Amino acid sequence: MSEPWLTLVEEWRLQWMLGLQVLLILLVAYVLQRVVARGLTRLSSRYPLPPELLIPVRGGIRWFIIGGALIMVLERFGVSATVLWTAISGFVAVAAIAFFAIWSVLSNLLCAVLILTVGPFRLGDVVEIVEAFDKPIVKGRVIDINLVYTTLEEVAEAGTGAIVQVPNSLFFQKAVRRWRGSEVQLYNRNPNE
Repeated sequence: MSEPWLTLVEEWRLQWMLGLQVLLILLVAYVLQRVVARGLTRLSSRYPLPPELLIPVRGGIRWFIIGGALIMVLERFGVSATVLWTAISGFVAVAAIAFFAIWSVLSNLLCAVLILTVGPFRLGDVVEIVEAFDKPIVKGRVIDINLVYTTLEEVAEAGTGAIVQVPNSLFFQKAVRRWRGSEVQLYNRNPNE
């Protein structure tokens, strides 16, 4: 009967020791962070250091201390720093790849908002996207503008041209020529009419 009681007492003692270690780690981290902050304040009062330098240094040191304390606390609970680092770096890698993959879509969405608000061209206008040295990439009448691309109907000599869908971001990466819709109608007018 005394053996289960002794194991229970030993288990509680281990839990109390773990709790005290965690509290001690957090207390040391807090005191260390305060000491470093005061040291930086004294350093800035003694030497003319710009606040643009001190604010990020303070923040970086604070997060470094907090991160170190967090890793030490998690190690007390049995989480390996190697496993934690692997999980964090894997998450960051996946997030970076996902952000890079969605970047073009977000770029086109932002450019669509700019096209619709700033109005570098409108429906009915003829636009020409020009590469360097006056080499045209595409030319056509704007027939639709949506959040991802702008639809152009190619200007053809005879009959109707093909439909081209141009990503909105391309209008902000290349030079663009614009003819207003009314100017194009006068320009393309048949002289026999």
